[in-house]
Amino acid sequence: MDNKNIRDLSTYRLIKSKEDLEASELLYDNNLFSQSLNRSYYSIFHSVRALLVYERVDFSKHSAIISYFNKNYIRNNKIDKKYSKILMGAEKLRNKSDYNDFFIVTKEDTYQQIINAKDFIDTIQKYIWNNYK
Repeated sequence: MDNKNIRDLSTYRLIKSKEDLEASELLYDNNLFSQSLNRSYYSIFHSVRALLVYERVDFSKHSAIISYFNKNYIRNNKIDKKYSKILMGAEKLRNKSDYNDFFIVTKEDTYQQIINAKDFIDTIQKYIWNNYK
């Protein structure tokens, strides 16, 4: 894949990330907290994939993407460790919300995840801009 295709794919994934965040906000505004958490997690997830395309890596499992991000960006101090906590916390909450019967998603948790997702996406986008553009 040449550099233009890499940039295009990364841009596509960032757009997808922002659309998921917008959907999360709409769902939140309509008191659909579980669905909002799902979309905010995916907004974070797609922003990580937008970053990893520059290394020409992708994985079929979420856990592998998260592990690669932590190993190559967090442990190497390229990105602050708070973003690992945001990503892993979002995945854990999304899994509970999606797969655990009777799991109650709070309005507060949902709101905080939206705030975290905005911060995460902005950080990834700035990292890409500063290192790959």
